[in-house]
Amino acid sequence: MPTLTIGLLREGKTPPDKRVPLTPKKCIEAQDQFPGLTIVAQQSEVRAFADQEYRDVGLEVRPSVADCDVLMGVKEVPVAELLPNKTYCFFSHTIKKQPANRELLRQVLARNITLIDYEVLTDEESGRIVAFGRWAGIVGAYNGLLTYGRKHGLFQLKPAYECVDMEDMQEEFFKVKKLPPIKMVVTGTGRVAQGAVEVLELMGIRRVSVYDYLYLDFNEPVYTQLRSSDYNCRRDGRVWDTPDFHRHPEQYESTFHNFLPVTDLLIACAYWHPQAPRLFAEEDTRRPDFRINTIADVTCDIDGSVPTTHRSTTIQEPAYDYNPATGELHAAYSAPEHITVMAVDNLPCELPRNASRDFARQLISHVLPHLLATGGPDEVIERATIARGGQLLPRYQYLADYVAD
Repeated sequence: MPTLTIGLLREGKTPPDKRVPLTPKKCIEAQDQFPGLTIVAQQSEVRAFADQEYRDVGLEVRPSVADCDVLMGVKEVPVAELLPNKTYCFFSHTIKKQPANRELLRQVLARNITLIDYEVLTDEESGRIVAFGRWAGIVGAYNGLLTYGRKHGLFQLKPAYECVDMEDMQEEFFKVKKLPPIKMVVTGTGRVAQGAVEVLELMGIRRVSVYDYLYLDFNEPVYTQLRSSDYNCRRDGRVWDTPDFHRHPEQYESTFHNFLPVTDLLIACAYWHPQAPRLFAEEDTRRPDFRINTIADVTCDIDGSVPTTHRSTTIQEPAYDYNPATGELHAAYSAPEHITVMAVDNLPCELPRNASRDFARQLISHVLPHLLATGGPDEVIERATIARGGQLLPRYQYLADYVAD
């Protein structure tokens, strides 16, 4: 077994992110499982797990981890803090050519840094092997109910970020019993959507089939979960083909208009491709039969699948109102005829201890065996390595114009 030292970075972004890639107990578990591994934590005032919690399990905590082999964080490392000739693991948010991180990738190349991005750590079937998506769904669904309850004066849920952890948050679920017989839609079937469904089930909200949801009335709150085929169809009228939809989303159109007259709360969790159809159009919100009054846009694609999401929101100020008559945005809960939109773009940060434990579990099971592999380059790590030796790797050559001067 090779030796490797991992340094856990202090998160440097503003506002600070409280999550960690490896929790104290998971660090010990990883070291026990991989005898050549040593983990050191950089001192941090912002982590959900205090420095003392790492010390309490026998780990070293110090001001600098610059001498470690791999530097591991969660969010983007500020450009000024990038150390030359090092190997980093974090979410770089560069693979879609995000303008805000163009300079980050430029400096990664200029400083001869090896960048491994969690977002592109995949298995042979291209499925992601580490993600925070489940927690985005969990907090997103909770925030959706919080927003609906507040909008209609039904109940006041304690914000997720004020809860110690998931168990503390669940203590609030009983308040949701005050819901009238509303209908809720969850879009998607991936990690994010499954997290949302998890919360609705724990709250005791009844799940119904898509058909029953569309055509029956209920005397209790209900929800349904939609696959892509439930709210999209081929433009040419031919039979639905899921792989084809993912390859050629531009050849499909939305049928979500079927759900607009019967839905009160939309919880949008489905991944959206820019060429794919939107759920609805802004002008649809002015239709007399448009019933949705609260939207939890967990995907938080600005001007994306949910056209009323014109900006993201913050954990402290999670919602705003959209005025269908004018298309303008207003303060949340400012008028009953407005649509209230929750669009927090960093939802897992609201339950950082739970989200970090889950992520650490995935890292130990699916990533560390590859990071510590012997016998040449490991395919999983290679697929996720964006840059090395001042060059973009072949898989990421499409970013060349993005970083060009």
